[in-house]
Amino acid sequence: MTTIQVRIDKRTKKSAQKILRHLGMDLSTAIQIYLVQIIVQKGIPFQILTENGMTPEAEEELMRAWKDAKKQKKSYPSIRAAHRAILRK
Repeated sequence: MTTIQVRIDKRTKKSAQKILRHLGMDLSTAIQIYLVQIIVQKGIPFQILTENGMTPEAEEELMRAWKDAKKQKKSYPSIRAAHRAILRK
């Protein structure tokens, strides 16, 4: 076995420990499971989303389309309409 030290804010640690306690697990066990899943899945074992609830790639594509539309003076009545137009491409 080896030791890993991680710096994390106190609030995040306490919140995670509370949830894990309800699951009958300690933080060390949860981190071990996480690391094993990284190996098994050969990557992060969950989808990473931005604060807008989108994947970074989708958000980047939306921003690119927004900038293109702005250059072309093309506008949409809402972000949702712009997003739909992007998805149709």
